[in-house]
Amino acid sequence: MATLSPQQPGLPGPYRVEATATGGRVRSVMKVAVVHSFYASGQPSGENEAVLDQVRALRRAGHEVRLFAAHTDELVQAPLYAPRAAARVATGRGRHPLAGLRAYDPDIVHVHNLFPNFGRVWLRGWDGPLVATMHNYRPMCAAATLYREGQVCTRCLDGERWASLRHGCYRSSRTATLPLAWAGRRGAASDPLLARADRLVVLSSLAERTYRRAGVPAECLRLVPNFVGDPSVDEAAPGDNGRWLAVARLTAEKGILELLRRWPAEEPLDIVGDGELMAECRAAAPPSVRFLRSLDRSELRRRLPSWRGLVFSSRVFEGAVPLVYIESLAAGLPVIAFEGSSAAESVKELGTGLVMTWQEPLAPVLREGSVTFPGLRERCRQSYADHFTEQGWSRRMNALYAELVSETSHAQDSDRPADSGTPAAGPVADGTGTSNRRSAFLGVHGRGAAS
Repeated sequence: MATLSPQQPGLPGPYRVEATATGGRVRSVMKVAVVHSFYASGQPSGENEAVLDQVRALRRAGHEVRLFAAHTDELVQAPLYAPRAAARVATGRGRHPLAGLRAYDPDIVHVHNLFPNFGRVWLRGWDGPLVATMHNYRPMCAAATLYREGQVCTRCLDGERWASLRHGCYRSSRTATLPLAWAGRRGAASDPLLARADRLVVLSSLAERTYRRAGVPAECLRLVPNFVGDPSVDEAAPGDNGRWLAVARLTAEKGILELLRRWPAEEPLDIVGDGELMAECRAAAPPSVRFLRSLDRSELRRRLPSWRGLVFSSRVFEGAVPLVYIESLAAGLPVIAFEGSSAAESVKELGTGLVMTWQEPLAPVLREGSVTFPGLRERCRQSYADHFTEQGWSRRMNALYAELVSETSHAQDSDRPADSGTPAAGPVADGTGTSNRRSAFLGVHGRGAAS
């Protein structure tokens, strides 16, 4: 199990400061255990980047943080990795961080991703406060995207539990989909992570509505968007090089191929990204399009201010306001987004660009952007400062952690016998090994986690 150092260089050693919170005293500086299964590095992962950014942000805020990680790049080399991972996904049993968590004794456990390298049954054995960030729609969709064959698909979410298996939604394979379909056969309400978490962090208003539609009560959800760090001092000078920009993996759900098929030949466009559709994208692109493949994240951020605007073509219900959209706002780069995405909702709400449908002709929208976007650059920077900074994220996360620790303190106080100064026994396990601690989700639905 890989971990990051529990102390950020330059900060004082681990310490606890007592601060008064509603109804009790909670620690303003905490021990936080972050649990994450890292996706393979073959394809860039915004989720992996966001988790590492958040670990660093928590440390800069003064918390002691340890990362309990499983890396696909390392584990995939082991014999029988694929069948073991499939069994782990289907049953929820297998590799888990429980022993390490008990030894570390954190104030908060924050789970990001367990698929496919951690089991889920272990969650029932953890009694302390637990937060889960929902980066995607895995609990209700085998593909985690709510996307199939060129359009949004909510069949499993709507109760058609075996639709994913019929269509082979995960990696276009029924065999690969089977473990996920079996794990989700009882629906999102029985997902062990959703059932156990005291709070679920969602990363966009669209994700918040989708998880409520899946049955998660509003009081269990907290909207805390991702952040990116402030722009570096060596970023390119603000300006308009006359070219548009699109940044995405070249896969079907990202919409780049459809974008290129309707891209006006007279409009210059740079594509940053790579993927399985590269050959098709090159064939569809007019001569005005350049393929820059993948740029290092820091280099992309340095160059962002020099483009005319970002074109965001995703065709899916993103679980998060995308990092590249936030990075564009930080750089003062306005955005054209297609209706239906989290980025499009943010553009509408904040006035940081233009939103269009896939039925509209693209050329007039690009011409409008060429005229109006220079005047939106400062608005984009201010929207970033108001909604997507590290400092803002830290304030929201600190408040959430303090809320949970305070609730736990109240629960422990209420468990103390009225006629005794000694604490009552801690949470006990039921006959199945399940903790008697219950989340807000269970309080509403009255369901236990699926095994």
